[in-house]
Amino acid sequence: MLAPASVDDYRLLARRRLPRMLFDYLDGGAFSESTQRANREAFGQWHFRQRVMQDVSAVDTSSTLLGQPVSLPLGLAPMGLAGMLATRGETQAARAAGQSGIPFCLSTVSICSVEEVAEAAPDTDRWFQLYVLKDRNFSADLLRRAWQAGYRVLVFTVDLARLGLRYRDVRNGMNGGLSAVGKLRKAADLLGHPRWLSRVALGGKPLTFGNLASVVPSGRKPEDFKAWVESQFDPSVTWKDLDWVRESWPGKLVIKGVMEPEDARSAVAVGADAIVVSNHGGRQLDGAPASLSALPAMVDAVAGECQVLVDGGVQTGQDVVRALCLGASGCLIGRPWGYALAAGGQAAVENLLTNIRYETELTLSLMGKTALDQLSRSDLLSLDELQALSRA
Repeated sequence: MLAPASVDDYRLLARRRLPRMLFDYLDGGAFSESTQRANREAFGQWHFRQRVMQDVSAVDTSSTLLGQPVSLPLGLAPMGLAGMLATRGETQAARAAGQSGIPFCLSTVSICSVEEVAEAAPDTDRWFQLYVLKDRNFSADLLRRAWQAGYRVLVFTVDLARLGLRYRDVRNGMNGGLSAVGKLRKAADLLGHPRWLSRVALGGKPLTFGNLASVVPSGRKPEDFKAWVESQFDPSVTWKDLDWVRESWPGKLVIKGVMEPEDARSAVAVGADAIVVSNHGGRQLDGAPASLSALPAMVDAVAGECQVLVDGGVQTGQDVVRALCLGASGCLIGRPWGYALAAGGQAAVENLLTNIRYETELTLSLMGKTALDQLSRSDLLSLDELQALSRA
């Protein structure tokens, strides 16, 4: 491959360069991965209306997310363990986002800490993601650290009352419990990727969970991460328990993991500035509908009282345009930037984002549009509408 042109290209490169355990962690979903597949298939259910002979000599893809100007209504979604995909991976991705004029969201379970990422990417619009954790004091301290480090948007993830069952992770020993033979195979897989070993696992700072140093001081393995996560996720939390979040966080609040209108309205009621329509990329409740399919009902439910973002299956600029036509304010991408990061670090992530922006601009042009605010539901045709046209 001379030059990666698509997310599939970066996925192929990532598969070659990462140990199987890490690639499957990045690539996989829960149970049979049906929701993960549905996320991608949902975008193919919508077709663009092509318009011709319009003046599209100047096309603008800029927008505003959470009060900040962006070159494209897109952000890098939080991704746990991203620092295991490339050397100090989160810092590279954050710099790429900043160079591309879009926000970067750091995961609670990142390899690089909030302080390290802030120092490496001071000019990037940095968001911070937090799970619903039992230890409120730790959570409040982590929010304080993030605010002091310059993060101004909190993405509060609410769809992990329990961690989803991901068969690939079980097979690869991410959950521990490998037999002696399994451990030998795992070691052989790691040794079979010397470039990753030398540059990521053994190069630079130790691979520890940067934000969790005080609570997982010895955490160097995915098993340590999983054990801590399972001990901290709080399945008893309800919407009434979120008052402490607003008390501890003075910035913008985004609720991520909303798939039902009632939950969307509850998010608005607790003071959310935005929601993310998300099934966690198909990594939690397998069998849930595609995020894009749930999007229109969520837009109607909040009735303009907050911004609505969507993630799950977003890979191209055309996906972004489809989501905007269906009422989204913007999109988040996860796996695509992970593939690019593993394939080629910061430069590859920047190239991916450049491609997505160009795809967005090109799609707008061929639809006869010059700006994102010109898009509406009427610019798309559903399969039923397409069939009706063909019968006309």
